[in-house]
Amino acid sequence: MTTLPTATIPVIAIDGPTASGKGTVAQRVATALGFHYLDSGALYRLTALAALKQGVDLNDENRVAEVARSLNLQFFADKVILDGEDVSEQIRTESASQNASRVAAFPTVRSALTERQRAFRVAPGLVCDGRDMASVIFPDAQLKIFLTASVEARAERRTNQLKQKGNSAILADVVKELRTRDERDSNRQVAPLRKLDDAYLLDTTEISADSAVEQVLDWAKDTIQSL
Repeated sequence: MTTLPTATIPVIAIDGPTASGKGTVAQRVATALGFHYLDSGALYRLTALAALKQGVDLNDENRVAEVARSLNLQFFADKVILDGEDVSEQIRTESASQNASRVAAFPTVRSALTERQRAFRVAPGLVCDGRDMASVIFPDAQLKIFLTASVEARAERRTNQLKQKGNSAILADVVKELRTRDERDSNRQVAPLRKLDDAYLLDTTEISADSAVEQVLDWAKDTIQSL
């Protein structure tokens, strides 16, 4: 465990709408740099899943927040464990994504998960992705990126992902779902999805994941002195 002051540990914060490719890019950048990786969305997916497993109404903000505070989970390279159960596949369904967006709109839930996310900031550095990584969780991040793509491109990617996993998916329905989630994430009262003035804009509509990773690594080399 590092003894460095937390503020000196570099953070690359990547925010953006769902299915924009930020998770893929963040993971690959973290691997390339030897940094730790945080998928903040997984924490909200896990909160919603745990709440449902406990019979908690996802509209009950206080009880969902209690679930968030008491999450018993473990992250591994290839799986996520919740209360001793491998839920890696369960939290990657479209319904899990929608449920995560619902509970993420609650201020008390976001507050409950804030410190847990900040605890991922350990040496040699952290790459994180989400909706409020740069604005709320790591406002002092050395590199902030807003990664986006057109809703049509994102819907096509999400549809292909779902089909590859053996799930049925209709492109028009996915487009509608993404528009609904974009609106909810951008207009919620606490930590809305938005691009900060000091964040780089990266549009992946017409570029490959390889190109996106290369661009982030170039920005990192220019921004983070320790690299």
